[in-house]
Amino acid sequence: MSRGVSPDVYLLSTAINAFCKGGMVKEGIGLFLNMEHLGISPNVVTYNNLIHGLCKCGNLDEAFRYKEKMIRNKVSPTLITYSVLINGLIKLEKINEANNVLKEMTANGFVPNEVIYNTLIDGYCNTGKVSDALIIRDEMVSKGISPNSITLNSLIKGFCKIRQTENAELFLQEMLLRGLPVNSGSFSSVISCLCMNSRFDSALRLVNEMLLRDLRPNDGLLTELVSGLGRDGKHSEAIRLWHELIEKGFAANTVTSNALIHTLCEAGKMQEAIIILNYMLDKGISLDRITYNTLISGCCKAGKVEEGFKLREEMIKQKIQPDIYTYNLLIFGLCSTGEINKALNLWSELRNSDLLPNIITYGILIDGYCKAEKVEEGENLLNELVTQKLEPNSIVYNTLISAYCKIGKVTKAFKLCDDMRIKGIPLTSNTYSSLIHGLCNMGRVEEAELLLVEMGSKDLLPDVVSYTALIGGYCKLGQMDRMGSILKEMSSYGIKPNKITYTIMIDGYCKSGNMKEASKLLDEMVEKGIIPDAVTYNVLTNGFCNDGKVEEGFKLCDLMSQRGVGIDEVTYTTLIDWWQKQSEFTHRD
Repeated sequence: MSRGVSPDVYLLSTAINAFCKGGMVKEGIGLFLNMEHLGISPNVVTYNNLIHGLCKCGNLDEAFRYKEKMIRNKVSPTLITYSVLINGLIKLEKINEANNVLKEMTANGFVPNEVIYNTLIDGYCNTGKVSDALIIRDEMVSKGISPNSITLNSLIKGFCKIRQTENAELFLQEMLLRGLPVNSGSFSSVISCLCMNSRFDSALRLVNEMLLRDLRPNDGLLTELVSGLGRDGKHSEAIRLWHELIEKGFAANTVTSNALIHTLCEAGKMQEAIIILNYMLDKGISLDRITYNTLISGCCKAGKVEEGFKLREEMIKQKIQPDIYTYNLLIFGLCSTGEINKALNLWSELRNSDLLPNIITYGILIDGYCKAEKVEEGENLLNELVTQKLEPNSIVYNTLISAYCKIGKVTKAFKLCDDMRIKGIPLTSNTYSSLIHGLCNMGRVEEAELLLVEMGSKDLLPDVVSYTALIGGYCKLGQMDRMGSILKEMSSYGIKPNKITYTIMIDGYCKSGNMKEASKLLDEMVEKGIIPDAVTYNVLTNGFCNDGKVEEGFKLCDLMSQRGVGIDEVTYTTLIDWWQKQSEFTHRD
């Protein structure tokens, strides 16, 4: 104005639009008011620009006030005015108000276009009201407007939101058949739903459709799919997908690659996992400590501890420092293979490093000592972890209690239980199972029964292991008359005897000379779908032989062959020894 330029409605409307697009709505309103002060009447474009700006910043009340103002000033709202208001309401999920605007719009003679219909459909789908969205879609079709890719993408999103995966798939398939552009969000939503329903083959097919269109699935989705394929045993498909992503220039990130390596290690496919690692190294694909720890874990679980140490060396070469988890895995591997001295050397290395052992480290080493029958050293380590201000847990205590019970030192086991109580560490079902087993091995069955009662008072349900130990105790004492009441009690808790339970009872009846009851139990096992193994048959075979019924033993041997149970050295030795004894006895006669 100072330069002699007279602003008009067009110039000022453009300026208001610029302010609103830049998020400066207050300045836009100020300019609008200045227009009125200068006597320049705003036109429909001016109002629409300002209403659009107000809707964008969520100020719907003010937007509607300006809409009413334009009507008072004899400026008629246009299709754009109504469209902007409907869009603003939808973004705030005010669906009913949006419908009211639609009704007002049609009453004023305006016919909704595909933009307005799609806005409403998207709004309904965002709030999970897909049935309402379909009504709008049908109205749209009745007006001769064909649903386009925006319509169908919204509906797919809506169906996925309410977990109607099959309907989402149908709409996606329709889009693919019609050659309509499908956005990444629609693909991702359907693929995610398919993964949640464990339909990994279908999910993989859609991922391949994305790759054909040069669309990259997001990293979270790829990780979910790779993990799912692994859980489903489809490791080759997971590996193929991983390589296809690289070929398309969409290399999987470290998290997805780690998920693939993890699922291969879990399945014992260490060779394939190492190949993936080497490929990552060759191609310069980023890997991290989790990558190496996952592989080291797989090696140690497979008993290949030396390979685990080689991976640690490779890890250090890549300037990735081992952490406490790395040490825990390797100590676990050494303890599992009985190499307690090597585990202790690694423990010393850890203590001399900047890393601090945690409760898991102590737990692994205590378990290693127990497996090596050095339970006292394990208990010394328990005392040490307390001095290190670490909190011992029931797992660590149960390891020691179980070990003491196995070597017959039940008194020490009970002392540890007292220690647990003093420290406020709850006794678990495993604690009681170990104690019951230890007492029964020593013939103290009545005390073991009292522990079962105590378990019940602490709301701990005894398991099949506890009852099997109790049954074993009574069998050793020859008190086979107790079997019925114990089995009845098990049944009242919904606990079913397993193969070991039956084998122990069969052995008990064989040793008490009741071969009829022992044979009946074998038949009962088979009827209940519990497959007897070579140990079960050997117990019964030995029973028949001890009872002087060697021929019954040979018949049982034939039955083993018929049922596909391998006849081992124990079976042959038992039968041959008794056959020779019987022959010698007959010859003497």
